[in-house]
Amino acid sequence: MRKLVKSASKTAGAASTQADIEEVLLTYETALNASDTDTVLTVFAPDGVFMAPNNPSTVGADAIRAAYNGIFQAITFDTELTVEEVVQVAPNWAFVRTSSNGHVTVNAIKQRVPDANHELFIFQKGDDEAWKIARYSFATTNPLPQ
Repeated sequence: MRKLVKSASKTAGAASTQADIEEVLLTYETALNASDTDTVLTVFAPDGVFMAPNNPSTVGADAIRAAYNGIFQAITFDTELTVEEVVQVAPNWAFVRTSSNGHVTVNAIKQRVPDANHELFIFQKGDDEAWKIARYSFATTNPLPQ
């Protein structure tokens, strides 16, 4: 999250929301690159939903834990998220559009390949005032193989 799209007319509240959400995404990026499932779970709401391409949705902490354990067993990330926009749509809800670029290493064959995606996050602020990922979906932006 080194490159951010910012609006010159942001209110203090909107700027605070954006900063809080960006901090959650930085924690997620760090956990992703460290293959750290426990930390990934701290940024998701307990009833969060993770929607990866070509897979059924995973709903709730146990399913998300299993999904990320499987992902981290298969690949290792070296990626950077860029926040493209943060839009708060209600006091406790916001959506965030990001892009990511980097590489993944396919662990079974130790092959490093380019990885690029665009992502859509829906965040919810809980009773503890902390923003958490309520829904997360992504799709590759890499060119399709010919």
